[in-house]
Amino acid sequence: MRQRLIKAGAEELIYEIRAIVKKAEQIQKLGKDIYWENIGDPIQKNWKIPDWIREITSGLLMEHETYGYCHSQGVLETRKFLADQTNALGGAQVSADDLLFFNGLGDAIAKLYQFITPTSRIIGPSPAYSTHSSGEAAHADAHPLTYRLDPNNSWYPDIDDLYNKVKYNPNIVGILIINPDNPTGMVYPHNILKRMVEIAREFDLFLISDEIYSKITYNGARAWTLAEIIEEVPGMAMKGISKELPWPGSRCGWVEIYNRQKDPEFDQLFRTLADAKMVEVCSTKMPQMAIPRIFSDPRYSRHIEDNNAKIGRRADIISQHLEGIPYITFNKTYGAFYNTIIFKEGALRPGQKMTIDDENIEATLQGWLLGNLPEDKRFVYYLLAARGVCVVPISSFCSDLMGFRVTLLEEDENILNETFKRIREGVIEYCES
Repeated sequence: MRQRLIKAGAEELIYEIRAIVKKAEQIQKLGKDIYWENIGDPIQKNWKIPDWIREITSGLLMEHETYGYCHSQGVLETRKFLADQTNALGGAQVSADDLLFFNGLGDAIAKLYQFITPTSRIIGPSPAYSTHSSGEAAHADAHPLTYRLDPNNSWYPDIDDLYNKVKYNPNIVGILIINPDNPTGMVYPHNILKRMVEIAREFDLFLISDEIYSKITYNGARAWTLAEIIEEVPGMAMKGISKELPWPGSRCGWVEIYNRQKDPEFDQLFRTLADAKMVEVCSTKMPQMAIPRIFSDPRYSRHIEDNNAKIGRRADIISQHLEGIPYITFNKTYGAFYNTIIFKEGALRPGQKMTIDDENIEATLQGWLLGNLPEDKRFVYYLLAARGVCVVPISSFCSDLMGFRVTLLEEDENILNETFKRIREGVIEYCES
């Protein structure tokens, strides 16, 4: 072309969570059953939407209003309902005008980084969730800026690492929190959250809290929302219905803005996001209309409790399979529905392998292994080819650590046990080869 079409930062748009599917499908075509542990789609893992929720959504299809446009910021009734829920927590107070709907949080994240100046950076956790890290890096034409989550301290943030990076990089304007965290399943303790607020206050930053999993906690954990701890610091929470209902296909997410009046630049950022949504006219309407009806139904809280109890039980089952393996660092999870397993130093070495009986699968695998692969990706490819389990390497989550992410989603306990039996056997065979 006459000029270069693609900006340099586009090279950072990597989403291994879905990219690994192409390789799994190759193995599947060769006759091997696949155990899918790559993506957080509850529907794919045999979750069923309760009849009463489906009755609400099907009823909306019969309402004339469903088929028109809504306000560009979102359905007013829904924004008022959600603002009241946040205000009832007793922390930061919001109005309907402080909420803005998007077509899923992926849309919200992309818009946020699109309109921040390229030299302004958002620092986020590592291991990182790819949508955030790729979007932030692409906007800046640079590698993502991250602070360390410590696998040897329950995956809690390394506050000293965060503080020093913020202090010595004046381009950082905001701190990203993912709570509960994807990919680690960690839930931030209250004291760590308050310390992050203090850092933001000291250096005049804003906070972003991705709270898509905020209602998915179990085994005694509790996720503090940003509204409860932010005090007078500017910030925004990102929320949605894709995981807790679950309704990932709704593509329905929203942001809540806190303390926008405290800083004119931050207020302008929200106005810009709202203007961008106005240019699009609005986000998908029907899921927004469903939110107050579902959330206010007396069966909703029980629905959340039951789902969390099931995920907590799966956390226990997975622990039984993976705890005690000498080659990995394993932390039991308490939020979201993921777990990140890290290989200990020296556990991964060049030349390790697993037994593969099918020569066609072996040939396919060898084609994948060409080039300079991270050692954890090499393990993941072997696990897929030899054991039929599709996981995601942690090196693809913007991390120097070597490991892999799994989910806690499988409803069928027979499949769950078989999956993690295969993972356990694969780890041991590979590390001892």
